[in-house]
Amino acid sequence: MVGRIGRALRHRNYRLFFAGQGISVLGTWLTQFAMVWMAYRLTHSELMLGVVGFCGRVPTPILAPFGGVLVDRWNRHRTILVTQVLAMLQSVALVVFAATGMMTVWHLIVLGAVQAVINAFDTPARQSFLSQMIEDRADLPNAIALTSLLVNSARLLGPVVAAVLVGLWGVTVCFTIDAASYLAVIASLLAMRVRPRPPSPRSGNVMAELREGFTYVWRFPLVRAVLLLLASSSVLGGAYTTLLPVVADTTLHGGAGTLGMLMGAAGFGALTGALYLASRKTVRGLGTVILCCSLGLGAGMIGFELASSPVVAVPLMFVIGMALMMQMAATNTLIQSVIDDRMLGRVFGLYGVAFFGGMPFGSLLQGALASQIGAVHTFAASGVACVAAGLAFAVALPGLRQASQGLYARLDPP
Repeated sequence: MVGRIGRALRHRNYRLFFAGQGISVLGTWLTQFAMVWMAYRLTHSELMLGVVGFCGRVPTPILAPFGGVLVDRWNRHRTILVTQVLAMLQSVALVVFAATGMMTVWHLIVLGAVQAVINAFDTPARQSFLSQMIEDRADLPNAIALTSLLVNSARLLGPVVAAVLVGLWGVTVCFTIDAASYLAVIASLLAMRVRPRPPSPRSGNVMAELREGFTYVWRFPLVRAVLLLLASSSVLGGAYTTLLPVVADTTLHGGAGTLGMLMGAAGFGALTGALYLASRKTVRGLGTVILCCSLGLGAGMIGFELASSPVVAVPLMFVIGMALMMQMAATNTLIQSVIDDRMLGRVFGLYGVAFFGGMPFGSLLQGALASQIGAVHTFAASGVACVAAGLAFAVALPGLRQASQGLYARLDPP
């Protein structure tokens, strides 16, 4: 079982990537916790939390399709190296403003937007680069699941560690650790030996190649459907962290420790889901996994109507975190398995639109709605919409399976 879960680690470049990311993603989650908590403490406003979440995410889906086109042209390895250096500088800026006492909510908004711009290029580059790190394509789904496992292990530990650090020394130490952690991933990228990709013909017209990416995805009904469902889950459920400080403070009558416990429960759920996906041998059945995750996400959010104490809220956050992560990772696996390498950057640019695009609009909408009806009722309303989207996908799934039979037979022969 253990050998099956870790089989992608036999590839040297992926081992380096895994080790570097293992350090860096923990720092990323420390910063995410610190920014959310600081934004709430500076404003005590549900609406401003939504604005911070919106501005910290919206550049990614706007620029990701163009980033995907350019990533298909550029050296993916070098692109990731550049994005990591820029992300480190962004974290250093957070350290400076927090340490000098100059930090305002506008600093959080602007620096969050800067990180989102970086992510618009980093996401398609990172996702499409996975196939270059894995020599045996059969190990690619496992590499995707292991990467999710890594991210969600940090997601589990990060909020807990961040809550302790914020309680003892304030948010500056979280930003500092994050800035230093980028050195590990930069070092791992520099140590890789990457075989160059063969050049592919280009039209020279960015818009023409962008249209080619849209057309390519539209011709794959299953890929098109899972991306649309991911987009709906992202809008309705992906922005749940925006309102968690309000839930921790007003509904559960807690503080940073309660927020850390809720975020940690979501991280533990995501980690559990990643372990399950890493243990799978086949891409068959991922459509059903995606469906169950969409319904589970909605059910978990509806359940917050009953979350009057952490005893109820923590298990619900486990379900929400597991469902959202598994849907994202299963969608990623399907895309990596069926899309031509020359199109990966552009398709993952659209993946970035689907996943990251929903979050800023969800943050803004949920923040505005919560200011009118409260955070818990907003969770429930979003959950009902998630369930409705999942049921629509369930109706279409038999036809999607029928249309994809030949594709699955080629990818996963008996």
